[in-house]
Amino acid sequence: MNTLTLDVRPPGDAMAEFAEAWKTGKGSKPDRISFASPELLWKVLTAKLWALLKALCGAGPVTVREAAHRVGRDVKAVHTDLTALLAAGVLTRSESGRLEFPYDAVKVEFLLQAA
Repeated sequence: MNTLTLDVRPPGDAMAEFAEAWKTGKGSKPDRISFASPELLWKVLTAKLWALLKALCGAGPVTVREAAHRVGRDVKAVHTDLTALLAAGVLTRSESGRLEFPYDAVKVEFLLQAA
């Protein structure tokens, strides 16, 4: 299963992993996007973006209109969200111009502990 991991960890840890990948030419598996805090993760990954990712998991290449239909939202608003996900590298664009979320699953990792 091709999984994207969204996690919360200190920026220094994420940069150390990046530096290691740069030196070795091998990235982390599974693919990972890290956030400095849970608050930042939830600020970026809004409920509407989460619903969009959920609808696109394993769906293959889709048009903006099809993505909007899947989540029951306005095409223009979904276009804005898809553009943001594309710019962040979460989505890819196929040769035909369709957008694709190239993952079958999303895993969210963070630890909630006492202050």
